[in-house]
Parts: sequence; structure tokens; C-alpha cells
Amino acid sequence: MIDFLVVSELLSEKEAEIAARWEISIKTVKMFKAYMLSGWRKSSPNGITSDYSSSEYETINNFVFLVLKMLVSGKDRNRSKTYCKGAFYMSVIPKEVVKQLIREANPNSTTEVLDLLREMFKEVLQGAMEAELEEQLGYAKSDVSAKQTDNHRNGYSKKTVKSELGPVELSIPRDRNGEYEPKIITKHERNITGLEENVLGLYAAGMSTRDIHDQIQELYGVEVSAELVSRITDKVLPLVTEWQSRPLDEVYPFVFMDAIHYKVREDKTVVSKAAYVVLGMNLDGYKEILGIYVGANESSKFWMSVLNELKNRGVKTVCMFCVDGLTGFKEAIGAAFPKAQIQRCIVHQIRSSTRYVSYKDIKEFVQDLKTVYGAVSEELALDNLMTMKDKWGAKYPSSIRSWENNWDCLSTFFNYPPEVRKIIYTTNCIEGLHRQFRKVTKTKAVFPTDQSLLKMLWLAQDKIQKKWTQRQRSWDLVLAQLQVLFAEQLAS
Repeated sequence: MIDFLVVSELLSEKEAEIAARWEISIKTVKMFKAYMLSGWRKSSPNGITSDYSSSEYETINNFVFLVLKMLVSGKDRNRSKTYCKGAFYMSVIPKEVVKQLIREANPNSTTEVLDLLREMFKEVLQGAMEAELEEQLGYAKSDVSAKQTDNHRNGYSKKTVKSELGPVELSIPRDRNGEYEPKIITKHERNITGLEENVLGLYAAGMSTRDIHDQIQELYGVEVSAELVSRITDKVLPLVTEWQSRPLDEVYPFVFMDAIHYKVREDKTVVSKAAYVVLGMNLDGYKEILGIYVGANESSKFWMSVLNELKNRGVKTVCMFCVDGLTGFKEAIGAAFPKAQIQRCIVHQIRSSTRYVSYKDIKEFVQDLKTVYGAVSEELALDNLMTMKDKWGAKYPSSIRSWENNWDCLSTFFNYPPEVRKIIYTTNCIEGLHRQFRKVTKTKAVFPTDQSLLKMLWLAQDKIQKKWTQRQRSWDLVLAQLQVLFAEQLAS
């Protein structure tokens, strides 16, 4: 540890320079100096007597500027106190002192080196809390003459915290009036490893609570129960609620809606639940998940409530809804957004209409279907559908009838240029999102509650959306087309 007398001398010489550099008063610098030196005096009452080179003086000087900047700016104020009381000598300690420390400790293994670091880490935390209490009381432990309060020190209480270096036992200082509350390690805090972030990251990657327990145990040697993992992940629920109710843009050119199904335990039985996912494409051409809602099996009634919630969150105009073939979808969208157009997914329609086609006919049947949805205009597509009806209508009447009955929603994309058609003719956009959800949830055969499902999907979407950095291809051309085709809606 660096001799506090050396640092005191340096600070005394640099008071004016520090005050001018950070635009503060010299009185503040003096208080800062006293604050720092009191911590060093307790950490190293004897100091280390040695001559310091100009480069070492410069190192100390730079550190003083750094910590003072942190304190003055208010950035990470509590952590900067730690630097003042101990991290300083861990980061800028001269090499000869490190060598001396190694000679005294004589570590013979990486375990002993870790124990040495743990002891240094303990001293840093201990010194930080001592300095916090001194700052609150207004006088140093050995300087009773400066006491101006009826409050005073009142011993210590033991506390063991989990750190990345392993368990560390600390002596938490107390005051007689019970007014002191540690800032560096808050009351009831027993984990300072950044463990919560690691647990949330593993949970977002799809690991079960039991797997996370095993992984944390292996990495840190820290026992984390499945119940603790659940409590940690429950902390994101307020964030989920906030995200679900955040304001949305007034206009979305395209909105894709689909549901993904999971097994959830409910009333001691396992039932199928639907996660209703709404994916929008904003006016800048970027994808955005507007909401995820867990409810009963997919139904138009639930989708109606989802659409009304989108309106309540600020959505006024949607140019095009891209959906699958759920019965009642058209009526629900028409009630909530009467001016919006609807495009039913062509891929879903092909799957539905070929479900009962014989294997020997399937190849030819699909080739004929391509002449329908691949036509350059709606008129040509209808002609090809009639031709197909003459050929296959008697053998597969339900397949042809499904195209005829839903033609108004299936033929919408024929009114648009190729750049827009590529976006709306299928719900692959949201299907791709579902595939990424499946990667995360595939290890979960059954979710214990709706909340656990929602937590995992929310954490997954948070990671997924961070990767969506590119906007839709040829978006400028697409937007120009939309401004002509939907001039009235976009103007309003």
C-alpha cells in the first residue's frame, strides 16, 4: 500500500490544480483529501517507506483525478469510495510491493493466490464501510476531539457475502443510533458476484432452474437453490408489465399476428396454452415485437382483446395485417381496425389445402397451385383457380373450396408490387421469431405457471430484438408505394 504521507504531500501540492481542473472549490479538494487519507491510514497505519519515481507520482496523480472525477460527477459514487479505500493499491501498487507481498505470503498454488486476493478484497470492502461510517459520524475513530455528534461507533456485526472470489466474511460497523446503512454492500445483500445477471442470462437461454443450479455451482462454487433462481427471475416481472404497457407508435405499415403453443401446469393438470405474439414493422422499416400475451388456446375472442389493447397503447393506423387462417380473425380485425387490409398467409393456406391430398397427386396438385398464387395479377390467378377446380374439384372439393371461400383475404397481395408482396404474402417473418423462441423453450416440456412461460419468452425476445439492427430490404421503395396506396390512412 502506498504511504499516505506521500499521497498527502502530492495532494497538498496539487490542490489548486485539481480545483481548477474540475471547477470545484479548494475546500472540496481538502475534504476529499482528508476522506481518502483517513481510509488509507486505517488500512495501512505504517505505510511503506520508499522513494517514488516521477512516473509513480504521475500514476498517483492520475488516479486522484479519476476518483475525484467520479465523486464530483456522481457517477457510481459508492463504488468510487471503494477505490478510495483499497482498490487504489490493488491497481496502482508498485511492482516491488507486489513482489514483497508474494514473498511474505509465499503462495504455492492457484488456490493460495485466490485466498490472497480474497483477503485483499475483504480489506477493500472493510475499509470502504469504515470510511462510510466515518463520513456519516464526521470524525475519525482515533480523533474524538473532532466529534460533533451524540452518535458514536457501536462495534461490529458479522456477515458473510458471496463473491466471485468465494465467500468473504466481513465485520459490518455499527453506530449507536442505528442510522448507518452501508452503501457499498447494502442491508440484507449477501451476493456481490453479479450472480443475478448470470442467472437471468442462463434462464433466457432456456436452461431450467435445476440446470442453472448445477451450472452456478460448477462455475462459482456457490449453492443456488432452484427456489432462489425462481425468485431472481421473478424480479423481471415488473419489467415485463412495463414492457407490455409501453406506448406504441401511431402507425405501423405491417403487423404480423400468430400464436405459439406450450404446455402449462394449471390446477394440477397440464393444459395447452397459447402465447399470442404481435410483431410490427414500423415506418423506419425495423421489426418490433409489440406484445406477447399468454392465454387459453388460440381464439378470435382473445385476439380481439389483444387488438383493443394495441389501440389503447396508441396504435391508430395499421395498413396491413398478415395472419394465418384462424376462424374469426377477419371479423376481429375489421372491428378494431376497419380501414386495415388483411392478407392471409399463403403458406398456411397451401398446407391446409394439401393436408388430405393423396401422396401420388400431391406433386402435381402443388404445381397447379403455384399457377394461382404465383400469377402476376388477380385476374390471371382466378382463371388459374377455375382451371384447377375443373381438374381437381371433383376429387378434392374441400381443398378448392377453401381457396374460393377465403379469396378476398388470400388475393390482397396481388394489388401490390413485388417488393411489398415479398413482405406480406406469408407470415414467415413471425414464424422465424417463433423458431427462435422454440430454441429457448425446447428444454421445457411443461411450464409450471403462465408467469414462468411469460418470463422466459420476454427474456428471449429481449435478446432477439437486440440483433434486429437491419431494416427491411428496399424499404425506401416499399414506403414510397405505401404512401401512395394508403395516402388517406398515413395522412391521418
